[in-house]
Amino acid sequence: MRTRVKICGITNSKDAGAAVESGADALGFIFYSGSPRHIEPKKAAGIIRTLPPFVTAVGVFVDESLEGIKKAVSESGVTCVQLHGSETPEFCDSVGGSVIKAFRIKGPGDLNSVGSYRAGAYLLDTFKAGLPGGTGETFDWEIALEAKKLGRIILSGGLNPENVLEAVRHVNPYAVDVSSGVEKSPGVKDSSLIRRFIEELKKA
Repeated sequence: MRTRVKICGITNSKDAGAAVESGADALGFIFYSGSPRHIEPKKAAGIIRTLPPFVTAVGVFVDESLEGIKKAVSESGVTCVQLHGSETPEFCDSVGGSVIKAFRIKGPGDLNSVGSYRAGAYLLDTFKAGLPGGTGETFDWEIALEAKKLGRIILSGGLNPENVLEAVRHVNPYAVDVSSGVEKSPGVKDSSLIRRFIEELKKA
């Protein structure tokens, strides 16, 4: 199975275009105001309207209200919701549609709660106190292998062009998610790093 790739933290049309041209399967738009990669839903809408068919636009939320999520989805046009906070399984169910549930993992024991969620995929990110995600720290790939028993896994955390091939060969996840590993600065992507990242991924 081919591992898919999501470029997250898109804030402008240039970066979106570079990701699409390089072969990204999905783009992530962060609607959490506490992130340096935050984008307003109406600005994201302008980018999303230009995306070709079959490139998925993902809205990323952190402990947002159900009403807030539905409003942002409507305004932006994202077709998938990623929940990156402490949302309950019941809340996840109430969102409806295509949902990715993210988990900040310290160790193997943190996987115990994953199975109680019904989601299209589970994103695994490295735990860092005070940060809901985007830490840039490498995830424990052995834990990811265990998590694959629970469903589709999106591997995140510290991925970059230098290590993505090794990560995919080791874990063979459903998808990989990268943000800071292909950036010049928070919220500003480097098109050459995006291209190299996806080229390395294809070698797997």
